[in-house]
Amino acid sequence: MAPQTKHTSGPDFSDGNSALKAHAADVPATAFDQRNKAERLRLQGLQSTNAPQGRVRHDPTRPKTLGEKISLWLINEGRQQIFFAVFLLLHLIVLVLGFVHYGLKDNLNTARATFGITFTIARAAALVLHVDVVFILLPVCRNFVSIVRRTPLGDVIPFDKNVTFHKATGWAIVVGSVVHTLAHIVNLYRLTMADTSARTTGQRIAFFLSANFTIGPLITGWLMWICLGTMVFFAVEKRRGAKDGGFERFWYTHHLFIPFFILWQLHGHVLHDPARPPSVLLLQHHRCFLGQFQRYWIVGGLIWVTERVLREVRSRHITYISKVIQHPSDVMELQIKKEKTTARAGQYIFINCPEISYFQWHPFTLTSAPEEDYISVHIRVVGDFTHALSRAVGCDFESAGTKGAAPSKVVNSATNPAVNRVLPRIMIDGPFGTSSEDFMDYETIMLVGAGIGVTPFASILKSIWYRMNNFSHGNRTRLSKVYFTWVIRDFSAAEWFHSLLHALEEQDTQNKIEINIYLTGGVKEDDINNIIVQDVGAEKDAITTLRAPTHYGRPNWDKIYTSLGQQHPESDVGVFYCGPKQLASTLRYMSKKHSDPRGARFFFGTENI
Repeated sequence: MAPQTKHTSGPDFSDGNSALKAHAADVPATAFDQRNKAERLRLQGLQSTNAPQGRVRHDPTRPKTLGEKISLWLINEGRQQIFFAVFLLLHLIVLVLGFVHYGLKDNLNTARATFGITFTIARAAALVLHVDVVFILLPVCRNFVSIVRRTPLGDVIPFDKNVTFHKATGWAIVVGSVVHTLAHIVNLYRLTMADTSARTTGQRIAFFLSANFTIGPLITGWLMWICLGTMVFFAVEKRRGAKDGGFERFWYTHHLFIPFFILWQLHGHVLHDPARPPSVLLLQHHRCFLGQFQRYWIVGGLIWVTERVLREVRSRHITYISKVIQHPSDVMELQIKKEKTTARAGQYIFINCPEISYFQWHPFTLTSAPEEDYISVHIRVVGDFTHALSRAVGCDFESAGTKGAAPSKVVNSATNPAVNRVLPRIMIDGPFGTSSEDFMDYETIMLVGAGIGVTPFASILKSIWYRMNNFSHGNRTRLSKVYFTWVIRDFSAAEWFHSLLHALEEQDTQNKIEINIYLTGGVKEDDINNIIVQDVGAEKDAITTLRAPTHYGRPNWDKIYTSLGQQHPESDVGVFYCGPKQLASTLRYMSKKHSDPRGARFFFGTENI
């Protein structure tokens, strides 16, 4: 990170206690009625039902021309749908051309006569698989993706869907491998029936089974299936997200792609039985591909190897943990100093702790702003790696005194000998870009965080605060309005974020940042009366102590988008989200539904790391 001066007048981002603890019961309707009068006094622009006067009318329901429909479709769905359509079309073209080529090639007449159409199918499927290997590694080369997404290509190719593209290519390899394998099983059956040395049924069965261990393409093929099947099995989201080491099993087994590629290169090159002439026909199919695999792999492979070398180089830069803060609700904050690192708001990094495992790299979103002289991450302790990391840095979430809504405390600090201890070595790779990095491209943005998904917006909101107060060395923001919406079940679940919101609200004298908090969990019956008494006529909310009111229940997205369109009828509004996939689908649909080609247009982006 580029050296920055310390901002003594900056916001105090240390954590504070929430005004209300966990909620367990639903709020009766009468409580909402009694809150209405008090909330009207603090209603903000996004919640207001009155549209500004004298502005262009935003009306997403108005009739649209074909050109307007296409332009709106391209905003949030068109690019990725076109890209994947081209990807599928490429497969279809390669499959058809391969089928025609290998069905007419003169030097394959004998093989086609022996094996029939399945020989041509196997060859065409193999050609498609070679095309897939061109793309399979590129989406996971994160430095490459982060750089290219900032070029004009980023306006055409949906680089933020790199993980989705990697999965799609992986499944394409699985499907192609199934077709290729089934076709060769039929070929092997026909090869068995053509073997004159096997006259009885028993001899033919013995030949069929032994061929799998004597013919080179079959040996390497089944070994490749073991590698591919293992990778796919542990990569399925349900197993990968399991809390009992699911990610670790996924991480280690996914590196079977290395022997998988080696076997692919050797496929059809080793071990066959020359005493059985028909097997030469099967070998002939694979030898035509011998020496071709690396031609397809070379581009993605070299970029991937370069990234691994770059990771090793960057991991050896001077890096150390300067402060560890243990927050309530099993969240720990690591403040890290690292040389030669420049970060942008909204980016993420990979963290490795050799004391736990030298091979495991886990992604975490940055919560520090580029204007700060350190990088920080807030980590929720839920899995094996995060539990091991929390213990290694001195956090204790197991004891009764640190559970629930216990106040935040500094566990370790390099500047305070009283709480200083030897910390484990950590290595960092990154930072890498996401869609949230583009927030500066808009004059109006809406940030939506759900639960702990609020973490990427800490970096963005801090950076906006610094820019508004001109602490960014002259880099002031072009943002005219920021709407921050936080959907959370229990307000105390991310107390480390509270102080940031208070600092933003106190310093936001021009009302550029509007905060809306939606509490979806229940409220204890004993707390309802306290809320009513404290909230009636108050300038600040009884739960959050913010000027912005707390809303109970889930957001009415139709109303919110309608209000945004009315408030900013001539703007392109960036909508950035981090949280569960279900809400991401809702926001994507709402962004499409409420976009008006002659009014406000909503550009949706979500975290995808």
